[in-house]
Amino acid sequence: MAKILIAEDDLISQKIASKIVEELGHTAFVSPNGMHAYEALMACNDFDLLLTDIMMPKMDGKQLIQTLRGKEDFKNFPIVIMSAVVGMSDISNLLELGATLFLAKPLNYEDLRDYLERCLGKSCEQDKDA
Repeated sequence: MAKILIAEDDLISQKIASKIVEELGHTAFVSPNGMHAYEALMACNDFDLLLTDIMMPKMDGKQLIQTLRGKEDFKNFPIVIMSAVVGMSDISNLLELGATLFLAKPLNYEDLRDYLERCLGKSCEQDKDA
């Protein structure tokens, strides 16, 4: 069982992501914005994966990725971006910034399961082919 931090400001998306993560047998922790997620990761570095939205208040997903990738402890930390409002060039830029994978919203159970398996297994070392 993994500890998954979900950074998402939309309540419906929080509930959907949490429900899927928990149905897959993992523990979900929700942060309402990027700054809260960053502080949670700094305070308790035992999360296994970050699932984050892009557009959030206080610190957006892009800033969150950049800030985390600047820290040695988070160089290879799995970060899955979830968003409904980005184009192909935006996805490419996010992956170049250090996102591990991109997942389109609305979240789909099978896709999220596959991504979590990839990232929590040994094959997620910056697997950017998605």
